[in-house]
This record gives sequence, structure tokens and C-alpha cells, in this order.
Amino acid sequence: MLKDIPHLKVEQLALAIVPRPDETEELWDAFIINLKKEPIQSVFVNSRGYGDINGEKMRTTTLRHFFEELGPQQVAQIEPIQTRLFDIANEYWVSFMYQGHMYDKKYVFVKGSIAEMNFTTIPLLDCKGVMIK
Repeated sequence: MLKDIPHLKVEQLALAIVPRPDETEELWDAFIINLKKEPIQSVFVNSRGYGDINGEKMRTTTLRHFFEELGPQQVAQIEPIQTRLFDIANEYWVSFMYQGHMYDKKYVFVKGSIAEMNFTTIPLLDCKGVMIK
């Protein structure tokens, strides 16, 4: 029954998109950040982009990434992202195991949200970027 399924909230996990410090401005990097004091296991990330650019529908390929474990207070690079994709929504669906339970959460960087005006200091990376907790 549905009432028997626990609805667990994802906490202390973040996704960040950060410009590369010393390369061209065409590529940034997406990171997953475990802010917990314990590791998470079987971390699976689906990423895709979708939206309209100049009235034309655009959809990126769905990419899948797997990390066996992400330690406490640890960061893992998911993938590079081209800046031209900032004009569409960029979605990261994260599933993982924590303390014997499966968690999942969808993080969506909406069109135009990956911009300098939305920069914050990214914990554990000590740089500026856009982050969703």
C-alpha cells in the first residue's frame, strides 16, 4: 500500500555548475556535493537538457553517471556542460542509497538560471557557481 512506503526527503546533497577557472568560457563543470557526515552509496545521476532556443525545440542526449560511493563532505564531477546549453533547462535526476533506504531527487537548472547574478560560494570547492540544494 502507498501508506506503507516511506517518503524520505533528500537533505544535505547539492548540485553545482561552476565555470572552469583557466580554460575557455565555453565549458563549465557540473558537480554533485555530499554535505552529509556519512557516505552515500550507489549514486546514479541522469542528466538531460530540454527547451526552446530561437523558437526551435532542443533536446540533449540523456547521459547517465554512476558513483559507487560518495564519501562524507566529498565532491564528484558529473560532467562538463557547454555554455550554449544555459538557454535551456538542464535536469539532473539523482538516486542513491543512504542508511538502507533509496532516495531520489530531481534538480532542474531552469533556462537562464546559470548566470553570474545567481552565483554563490560552492562549499567544498571554494569557488563561485550556481548551486541547488
